[in-house]
Amino acid sequence: MQTRWVIALLLAIPLADTLLLLPVASTIGFVPTVLLVVLTGLLGMLLVRAEGRHTLSKLQRKTATGELPTNELLDGGLLIAAGAFLLTPGIVTDVLGFTLALPFTRYPVRGVLKRYVVRPYLDKQTGGFVSGNVWVGGFPGDDDVVNLDPEEYGRPGDDNS
Repeated sequence: MQTRWVIALLLAIPLADTLLLLPVASTIGFVPTVLLVVLTGLLGMLLVRAEGRHTLSKLQRKTATGELPTNELLDGGLLIAAGAFLLTPGIVTDVLGFTLALPFTRYPVRGVLKRYVVRPYLDKQTGGFVSGNVWVGGFPGDDDVVNLDPEEYGRPGDDNS
């Protein structure tokens, strides 16, 4: 993702929070709005803490058995982001935080993250070995490629007759 889109998104979230908090505060009042924001933040942090402990125990279990804890590491990163969103006052950030904190919504987000961020990055770093898009006919652009045509086995230009 380009940097300008990330910056625009980071500026749009507080703007959306402000534009949503003002009508809510005028409807239910200032004090209930503040209490709502504080309550969602506290409940969210308790949820993130519990999910973090669960994810950490799964991570330790997988490492003890010698498996790669990729899903658990991604879950840990998403839980850190959820905690940051839940600590930021606002309704939009609370919705984003709860989306990343609850397991039944975090797992699809993790799948999308693996498909569109992690796999392309690893493919770029490894030359396609992650997704299996590996060049198998020699090196791309190599002029010294072995001709595997059934009639003539050999290198181009060789006379085997």
